[in-house]
Amino acid sequence: MLQIGDQAPDFTLRTTTGATFRLADQRGKRAIVLYFYPKDDTPGCTAEACSFRDQYEDFQDLGAEVIGVSSDSEASHQKFTQKHRLPFPLLADEGGKVRKLYEVPRSLLGILPGRVTFVIDKEGVIQYIFNSMQRATDHVSKAKEVLAELAK
Repeated sequence: MLQIGDQAPDFTLRTTTGATFRLADQRGKRAIVLYFYPKDDTPGCTAEACSFRDQYEDFQDLGAEVIGVSSDSEASHQKFTQKHRLPFPLLADEGGKVRKLYEVPRSLLGILPGRVTFVIDKEGVIQYIFNSMQRATDHVSKAKEVLAELAK
């Protein structure tokens, strides 16, 4: 199980624009809020994504980039991004390889993919892990609190 203080595992996935995102390329540049969510356009996931969207400038001001990850396809992510005007990338983890790499547990009797947020500092070290299916928008406020502490 990944712990606070561990180096965040590197990965490469495609974004909603078809570009390639590699976590290691972010090291030394900015913190990353990496949030795993179950499915595009479901009530909890939409509330979470829109909460990140509405506070996106705060994350930028704190020196962080927000990255969403689910097993949905690039096409699904593109529709979700356009519909809700998301300013941050969503990554298509088809097959769930990165989810497994980050040991994100399944939820609801093992049926749904879990909802977990990792705050990763500029050096690639995990500073915070928040796991909650029910409190989707709390992922946003908790991540901001941690980033504010790191900025001190």
